Amino acid sequence: MKPIISLQNVAVRYKRSGNVFKRSSYFEALKSINLNIYSGETLGILGRNGSGKSTLLRIISGVIRPDQGVIINRGVSVSLLALQAGFDSNLSGRDNAILGGMLQGHSRRKVMARLNEIQEYSELGDFFFEPVRTYSTGMRTRLGFSITNIISPDVLLVDEVLSVGDKHFKEKAERTMIGKIQSQQTVVLVTHSHHQIARLCDRAILIDEGTVFATGKPCEVISLYEERLNTSIS
Repeated sequence: MKPIISLQNVAVRYKRSGNVFKRSSYFEALKSINLNIYSGETLGILGRNGSGKSTLLRIISGVIRPDQGVIINRGVSVSLLALQAGFDSNLSGRDNAILGGMLQGHSRRKVMARLNEIQEYSELGDFFFEPVRTYSTGMRTRLGFSITNIISPDVLLVDEVLSVGDKHFKEKAERTMIGKIQSQQTVVLVTHSHHQIARLCDRAILIDEGTVFATGKPCEVISLYEERLNTSIS
């Protein structure tokens, strides 16, 4: 099967600020990443904090560009669902929903026609019309998930959002995600929940110090990750 997105020797580095006596240096967040994403699959990404998982999603989504390598997108729409999804805090949830849907490539008319569905799914009530700066982290997650759920892209990138919020909405979001997976939605999932990776994913990769350390069946990659965690602790 031909991949719908390919990363070839992709590297990303961030500038570290130096002092007046020392030249600035760079931190390599990703190093020579080679990765294919296939239509209809659910790919899980595991790794410790700071290993490069979120940077990888931002590269796939096009939010940032690589310093090295090539990203090939074979004509698919991509949306990044993250806790810091780029909401304008001064705008209402409603206005952010309109803006978010349009940034995903949908017409204003299409987004406006589905605003009631977004509001209903988010369960925000009248807060839907309040500035996002008044929202808790869980409320922001509800809004972001609801926008992406209703205005669905070809490839959905999910960064830790299934682990945030109240129990009721987390279970609702996971049921929705299972429905998307069963309908052949392409999903790339970053989560610390090994249960979610094992339950939802067809394939998993382990990111370690900016490189793809392992790829394979979720249960195998989870076992390897746990072994590395135990080794580093001991």
